[in-house]
Amino acid sequence: MPLGYDRRLFILAFDHRGSFQKKMFGISGEPNAEEARTIADAKSLIFEGFQLALSDGAPHDAAGVLVDEQFGETVARKAKADGLILAMPVEKSGLDEFDFEYGSDFGAHIEAFDPTFTKVLVRYNPEGDPELNRRQAGRLRELSAWLHARDRKFLFELLVAATPAQLSSVGDSEQRYEAELRPGLMVGAIHALQEAGVEPDVWKIEGVDSPADCERIAADARAGGRDGVSCVVLGRGADSAQVDSWLRAGAGVPGYVGFAIGRSIFWDAVKGWLDTSQDRGAAARLIADNYRRFIDVYEAAAP
Repeated sequence: MPLGYDRRLFILAFDHRGSFQKKMFGISGEPNAEEARTIADAKSLIFEGFQLALSDGAPHDAAGVLVDEQFGETVARKAKADGLILAMPVEKSGLDEFDFEYGSDFGAHIEAFDPTFTKVLVRYNPEGDPELNRRQAGRLRELSAWLHARDRKFLFELLVAATPAQLSSVGDSEQRYEAELRPGLMVGAIHALQEAGVEPDVWKIEGVDSPADCERIAADARAGGRDGVSCVVLGRGADSAQVDSWLRAGAGVPGYVGFAIGRSIFWDAVKGWLDTSQDRGAAARLIADNYRRFIDVYEAAAP
């Protein structure tokens, strides 16, 4: 199967695990059985919003879900049975260093669910700890080779956090880091990972405000004959206005095909359902409307 993915892709991402249970539910450590059922029910609620968006006209051939096995097994199996685009993570949740959730048994879990995309979230700064980068690249190369040997698609979420020296160089301003340094570091990270033998089909990229920076990122993702490789924009839990800006920056750039957004779509709706300020139907409707709105923003800005 050729490397890459060149169709539209609008993913509702709710594979959050450790951060979800802690920040949404206030649960630290391993949840008990009742707590786990409540978290799983919240995942089902998000999926209900996604299904409602489909019934409202969201494009079936481009709409997909990113959901975890731990709390979202029922959702994942339903999405697969319905023929939907399904992405599932393989990384351990909440770690600064990438490792496999199920160790050397990762392949059996992928095959058991047969997702459209296998996803990783990786914190990788090309100017960061060389030994950390080397260890991560080795595990990611193993996963990449395993997936492509079996004609499976690879979705790579790249997060590039500032090193202390990088942040100091811009006056400890996160805003300046994101505008001045992070785009170039993302390009460097993509190149370094490709050189290490890590070959995603789709890069899930932190939003940037400049179309020119999107062009740099997409060009590097497609360098060396990787003409089919694409990028999607992630939301980082930002407000709608900020996410809209990132979507518009990427939508007109060859090599960008959509988004993978989570908290910006579902967070307020799930919170409202939990605190009973809105019923389940209203929460699902809010999720559907938020998701559809981001699709509309992206498509309006696309060529």
